[in-house]
Amino acid sequence: MMDRKDRFKHESLQDRKTIQSLLTAINRGIAKGELHFSDETGEITLEPKDLLNLKVTATKDEGRCRLDVRISWTPDADTPKDAGKLKVKS
Repeated sequence: MMDRKDRFKHESLQDRKTIQSLLTAINRGIAKGELHFSDETGEITLEPKDLLNLKVTATKDEGRCRLDVRISWTPDADTPKDAGKLKVKS
């Protein structure tokens, strides 16, 4: 959903395979330096460069699980704080 010209937001119910494909596309876009998001309501293109800030939050509460992955960057910004090396096991 596009609520502002410089913001893109989308929410939908997807199966694991589709989410895996979307995450693979995001991975390729980060490697390429260009991410393009679109749906029926809008679109946005982002250009990740240099150092990116990664924030991962995983919670399990009252039978509901949630995984938030946030990647942010600011052109020409100071080095973001570092909490050490992230380990993810599958």
